[in-house]
This record gives sequence, structure tokens and C-alpha cells, in this order.
Amino acid sequence: MRFENLQQVVGGEGMAVILLTDMERQWALSVVCDEPMSQQLQMRVSNPKACRNMLPETLLRLLPSSYEMMICGLIEGQYQVVLMNEMADSVHLRMSDAVLLSLMSDIPLYIEDSLFKRQCFPFDEKAQSIAIPINTMDLPRLKSALEHAVENENYELASQLRDEINRRHHERG
Repeated sequence: MRFENLQQVVGGEGMAVILLTDMERQWALSVVCDEPMSQQLQMRVSNPKACRNMLPETLLRLLPSSYEMMICGLIEGQYQVVLMNEMADSVHLRMSDAVLLSLMSDIPLYIEDSLFKRQCFPFDEKAQSIAIPINTMDLPRLKSALEHAVENENYELASQLRDEINRRHHERG
């Protein structure tokens, strides 16, 4: 997966959506991120040379071995990403941190095939909006979206959001 762009969510209280695409730019994956991560990504996209001597970039140059990252699951609305080196050492990362790391370095970001087929959608670079799958939203955002859907009498969406909230409660219990 590769970083395609970042779009601010209108009325989203600093929330933004990261859009990733496959290397052929045929399929896309959307990822919600918070304002601090959005700022970090924007800084590196708009002026990568100015970031060259920042601490994260400096530390990356000190890494002795090669790494890769794998998006390997989705739990309670959060993508699960593993950073691995050639010695099979691994750590878990937030999805937005993995995107930032991939953008700053040559560390590839892969996604498991079954997750790719389930979560990705056809990429259209002329699209005016981006879909955010409800299974990637955190619980507070789901509840807020449910309230908004009911207020707007969008009962089909409200039903889907309610089902996702209930599914997560059953998984925990």
C-alpha cells in the first residue's frame, strides 16, 4: 500500500482521512487519523526536505536492518499493523503511525490478502468524497454517527451502525 493523500473531515473536530492505494492505484483503503497525526503527515508531504533532520527521520537512518510492515487484522475498529525486521523481531503499531513511517522511509506497507479484499474499494482519483467503512470507526465515533443518522432520519444507516455497535459489545462480553 502507498500513501495517496490526506483529507480533512468537515466538522470532524480535527479528524482526517488517510487514503492509501495499491501500487497500481486501482484499489484504495481509507484510514481515520487524529489531528496530531494529520499535522505530521501534512508536514512531510508539503516539505519533506524540511523534515530531513527531525528526530524521527534521524532515528530512521540509524536502523541497522531492513523492515516491513503488515496490516494483518481489524479489532474494534482499529487496523492491526506489525513492524517486522529480518530477524523476525516485531512490534505492533497504530495504523496511522505505520503510514507515517512508510511515508518517511522505504519501509513497505503490505496488507493481508483477505483483509485487502474485504476493506478496499475501487480507487477514483476524481472522487469528491471518501468512504469510511463503519468497521474501522472507533466506538465513540460510531455512537455519534448513530445519533446523527437518527436525527437525519437515515434509518438504514442507523441500523447498520447499531448492528456494528452491538457486534462489538458481544465480542467484548
